[in-house]
Amino acid sequence: MSALRVGVLAYPGCFASEVYGVPDLLTMAMHAAGPDRARYEVSVVSPRRRVAASGGAALAVSPLREVDVLVVPGFELLPGLDMDAKLAPLAPEVAAIRSHAAAGTAVVSICVGAFLLAEAGLLNRRRATTAWLFADELARHCPDAEIRPERLVVTDKGVTTTAAFSAMYDFALELIRRHSGADVARTTARVALVDDARSSQTPYVDARLLPRSGNDFSHRVMRRLDQNLAARYDLAALSEAFNVSTRTLLRRFADETGRSPLEYLQSARVRRARHLLETTDRTVAGISAAVGYRDPGTFAALFAKHTGRRPRDYRATFRRDAD
Repeated sequence: MSALRVGVLAYPGCFASEVYGVPDLLTMAMHAAGPDRARYEVSVVSPRRRVAASGGAALAVSPLREVDVLVVPGFELLPGLDMDAKLAPLAPEVAAIRSHAAAGTAVVSICVGAFLLAEAGLLNRRRATTAWLFADELARHCPDAEIRPERLVVTDKGVTTTAAFSAMYDFALELIRRHSGADVARTTARVALVDDARSSQTPYVDARLLPRSGNDFSHRVMRRLDQNLAARYDLAALSEAFNVSTRTLLRRFADETGRSPLEYLQSARVRRARHLLETTDRTVAGISAAVGYRDPGTFAALFAKHTGRRPRDYRATFRRDAD
């Protein structure tokens, strides 16, 4: 098989680890495969002569060239940052992304590199993902895209987007699997201590870190639900507590949050259950009761729907040692 040409697009302020993460795993894959299997030709490219990554680290770059896969790393981003101001100086990179896509190159973004793909027009009418912390921002920035914040990797019509940081390895393993074979991908994952069985970023979501919208009514309803996680859900009583009809409560809460109070309560219960599974030895049945579910089977099904894992599997993966 011919070598797969992979170019990583370096630009000012990108994360250096995301520039080199995929190439490093591909190098390990070539060692795992041996000399007679598919190869990778990897280059770090840029429309600029000099590039400094986030933190000021200088990156050695080559001129733009024809490649089979163009990888766009993420950059330093904090909630509330002016995205237009951040992207404006990156017009040469956006143009390069657009040009490669037009030439038939497969384009891949890592983490918030998806915003550069959106700026290039590549996410319009496509499914995409990014870091869960910035999924809502990407949806606002690119309203024609279908953002899937639960997904680790999404590929739609030649354009691939990934979740945050370590999801670059999920993408790289899939690339290795397709180009070098499942056995090479499996060996590479074992050698690198990379999880090759992940399917969702939902287990990693911490709603406390999500930006608040400033909607006082829904926040007060959420606070009351948070304070009564184990209590039976009673919409009529909840509405009475806020001196509104059930219809008004549902409408106002949906207008401010995009979901129902029950959906929020279920996610809050799952969030609490995750914490208990990570930090205590309580049984699954005990945790189920503590968050308002008398039937552990019902709780386990809901937990799996939200996290992609059954409670015991989640504990095995995310349990924090008491030490």
